[in-house]
Amino acid sequence: MALRKGAEIIAEHLINEKIPYIFGICGHGTVGMLDALYNVQDEIKLISPRHEQTAAHMADAYFRVKHEPVATLTSCGPGSANLIMATAVAQTDSSAFLAITANVPTSQFNRSPFQELNRHNQADFANVMRPVVKRSFQPTRVDMLPLALRQATTTMLSGRPGPVNLDVPFNVFQEEADVTTEAPSGGHLARRNGAAPEDVAAAVDMLLAAEKPVLFIGHGVTLSEASAELTALARRFSIPVISSPNGMGCLDMEDPLSLGFIGRNGAYQANQAGRHADLVIAVGARFDDRSSSSWTPGYSWNFPDTKLIHADVDHDEIGRNYPPDLGVLADAKTFLTQLLAELDRRGASEDGRMAPWLADIAGWAKAWDDFTRPNFDVHASPMRPERVVADCAAVLPDDAIISLDSGVHHNWYMQFWKARRPQSMLNTWGFSGMGFGPSGILGAKLAAPDRPCISICGDGGFTMVPHVLCTAAEYNIPVVWVVWNNFCWSAIRDIQYGLFDGREIATGFYETGNNNRPYNPDFAAWARAAGVEGVTVSKSEDFKGALEHAVASNKPYLIDVHVDAEIRPPATGTWALPPIPHKEPVFGEPYHP
Repeated sequence: MALRKGAEIIAEHLINEKIPYIFGICGHGTVGMLDALYNVQDEIKLISPRHEQTAAHMADAYFRVKHEPVATLTSCGPGSANLIMATAVAQTDSSAFLAITANVPTSQFNRSPFQELNRHNQADFANVMRPVVKRSFQPTRVDMLPLALRQATTTMLSGRPGPVNLDVPFNVFQEEADVTTEAPSGGHLARRNGAAPEDVAAAVDMLLAAEKPVLFIGHGVTLSEASAELTALARRFSIPVISSPNGMGCLDMEDPLSLGFIGRNGAYQANQAGRHADLVIAVGARFDDRSSSSWTPGYSWNFPDTKLIHADVDHDEIGRNYPPDLGVLADAKTFLTQLLAELDRRGASEDGRMAPWLADIAGWAKAWDDFTRPNFDVHASPMRPERVVADCAAVLPDDAIISLDSGVHHNWYMQFWKARRPQSMLNTWGFSGMGFGPSGILGAKLAAPDRPCISICGDGGFTMVPHVLCTAAEYNIPVVWVVWNNFCWSAIRDIQYGLFDGREIATGFYETGNNNRPYNPDFAAWARAAGVEGVTVSKSEDFKGALEHAVASNKPYLIDVHVDAEIRPPATGTWALPPIPHKEPVFGEPYHP
């Protein structure tokens, strides 16, 4: 074979892995890689957003929508350092992309050249990345690239997906070697692991003995593409389904068996079902603090009084917070398929025995609807939060994709949004980084160009990444941003109000010296300055029509929506910030068996 540059080998690998996009920012460290990409522009499209954080969020969201990875490309030092937060968001939410970072030439290792980190080890940027990736590889010779690339891609996509770092010294892009590219990885879900037969039998025994079972699902069900199997099991035995935000839509949330989210900002019927269940079958879910009322007994769950089956592809999650009665190391789709097959083998049926349990749940759901529904029809200026959710639901088609940033708007959507299909509600959940929503929606649209893509993002989060407007205009990516403008960091201000006697400081946006008048930039004008259509909505009567027009326009569009910050999501569970005592639910009360 002929001698080839390292950058050419990397480009060939990306093509063989069917990676269609690289999201990256140029720098002196990557010019060799950029030159190789120049020759393959018809096979890999390079999109250059105006900040590396946005590049990583775009790659993260692309994978969440399509379950196929893309790559990022960033230069030495600060350029790659800008990836860290966004990569942590992807890692904690089990989303995969290949982060190619440049480093200094190997001949300059430990000489403190421009942008080298070497306090503890030469060219040490890989150690900066390691906490936020599944693994970091640093090939220091061209002949090391084929193995590193194959292992990086396989690691990224196998088991629980996650980002992987390939840290490449400058000279490795440019130097040549006669090497053979290794075989492609096979892609996400190329390998699945199932449960042991005795575990399947034990799980079915527990299910058939239960009178009040619930399924609790998370991102693992979405990633496993197990929506059909989940729906079949839930409907066959009339098992209610509680979902984490990243699992929403795996069961159509208009289905009466869908109870929504659990925890402080969950639905009342979900918390009630969790409190009163005699069996919880958790599949691909983590029992983090926000989906367990900070593990406070009686608020969302009642383990160990309630029996627990916990199935996950990652053994570290099984028993992390609640020791299960039955722990199952298995892929979600495979495990659910095995349960259905065992139930078929036994000829098992529900036989109406869930009727009393479903009647209880229907009563809780009605009480919750009676308490919350009237506010969804109220017109006001500024808008009530419920009205924003309601109008989005009325306008957006079932196949629309929404992305949500960290902030109080996310709490409202966790509580009241009804996702109709999986991979349609993108959340920054585990690491909860601001900027994911308005940035990620660009990657989502590239992954699903025929589906409407809408970012509902807070005013604080949007002002962290306003350059997304430039990227949408430059590359003609027709997304819609709905900026939830309430003139404050309201989720944190509400903590000050609730736990610190209303001692508000540094959480509201005010004009100093102008009677503390609320301040924000004119987001619509900001959008227009970047070449994006923008309108401001201050009356609720105008929002629905504005959203309809924005979606129909099929071009980048921003709607600045003024939302009332004094209306807060009704808590049905709790959330603890030790040692401060937790708050009691606004609706409902804990249950202790």
